[in-house]
Amino acid sequence: MEAGRVLIGEEEIAARLREMGEQITRDYEGEALLVVGVLRGAFMVMADLARHIRLPVEFDFMAVSSYGSATKTSGVVRILKDLDEEIAGRHVLLVEDIVDSGLTIDYLLKTLRLRRPASIELATLLVKENMQRVPVEVRYAGFEIGPEFVVGYGLDFDQLYRNLPYIGVLEQHSL
Repeated sequence: MEAGRVLIGEEEIAARLREMGEQITRDYEGEALLVVGVLRGAFMVMADLARHIRLPVEFDFMAVSSYGSATKTSGVVRILKDLDEEIAGRHVLLVEDIVDSGLTIDYLLKTLRLRRPASIELATLLVKENMQRVPVEVRYAGFEIGPEFVVGYGLDFDQLYRNLPYIGVLEQHSL
């Protein structure tokens, strides 16, 4: 199964996640970290990034919906699975696969800040440049990309292509 042209290769992704993990380790030195993955897309990013974080790390997950089976966000965010862990007083790293419009991640960050974590930062593999409808501060970003619809490495179209080891541009005829 292929998804059009390769935008970011497997080796590039691995190298960038290693760099991000090393930076997170430096930034949180001496602290324990709760890494929260936003399902489903972030599971691959979270797993590979976490392997490069040299700190005591716990994991939790949230699931949200803002796309359905469309290629553009609906703008309506629903929490499908909330955290199992309390985050008050804890250092939280929210891991996402992609920041597109910013609406979903802005909603999540605002919701989680109400729970009074010691800190909360965002790590994402991809940021779509000039696409944010709301400003989102991304502390750890892997790559900036254009407006193409991308799949692979956890990102999907209609639940397909998540297992690709690279980021590919989904061609229009594949939709």
